[in-house]
Amino acid sequence: EKMNSAMSEEPDALSVVNQLRDLAADPLNRRAIVQDQGCLPGLILFLDHPNPQVVHSALLALRYLAECRVNREKMKSELGMMLSLQNVIQKTTTPGETKLLASEVYDILQSSNMSDVDSVNEMNYRRRKAQFFLGSTNKRAKTVVLHIDGLDDSSRRNLCEEALLKIKGVISFTFQMAVQRCVVRIRSDLKAEALATAIASTKVMKAQQVVKSESGEEMLVPFQDTPVEVEQNTDLPEYLPEDESPTKEQDKAVSRVGSHPEGAASWLSTAANFLSRSFYW
Repeated sequence: EKMNSAMSEEPDALSVVNQLRDLAADPLNRRAIVQDQGCLPGLILFLDHPNPQVVHSALLALRYLAECRVNREKMKSELGMMLSLQNVIQKTTTPGETKLLASEVYDILQSSNMSDVDSVNEMNYRRRKAQFFLGSTNKRAKTVVLHIDGLDDSSRRNLCEEALLKIKGVISFTFQMAVQRCVVRIRSDLKAEALATAIASTKVMKAQQVVKSESGEEMLVPFQDTPVEVEQNTDLPEYLPEDESPTKEQDKAVSRVGSHPEGAASWLSTAANFLSRSFYW
């Protein structure tokens, strides 16, 4: 009975990779995660996981870690890193959004020790290759900033997350709870109105788009009330993660609200212990 109880308390791969992803979202944790003996090899192994959500979450974690310049060389030289990223990009069963994210991480790491000219050439090559896999309609991702009325506690955030995860074309997102905002990365062929429709479907929240005026001031622009037909994601597992699924542009670091160094250290320890028990290296 004790053994069964211990096994039931053992975290699964998705919960561990989501913990690492959320830790990596905080810029203060990024160097420690890469310096840890187990976390980086674990994330690389997660890139080959059969659950598409585990792969996507691992890529988000790597994307955050790569934003810290001092991490890039170690990440690039880590055994299996570049090969695993290439495998994700080239695998025919990988969802388009995941290919795009893997290509971004590959670009950043590949250009870490190149001259500026070589770096630009390599990134352009990778981008063209990613477009080939993604199709002509997915030439680039775009970022939409939403102000969400009613986004004021974790249960509302979970509702919002579930609604966004169901939309085909959403790459990733992060919440800024203190200001009731959500920053969403989407494919260029997805209309921002689809996000508003999905959030309105929760019945308790409503979204407006945050845009900048010519003078640089932020303004809230309401979406039209006409619902937009949303194409559903069909390749997600039956369950959805309970914690947030963040993203951000390379120069817009957003810390998790209420993130504490002590909590981060214990989370990192839990994740590293799980990885060292689960894999051999």
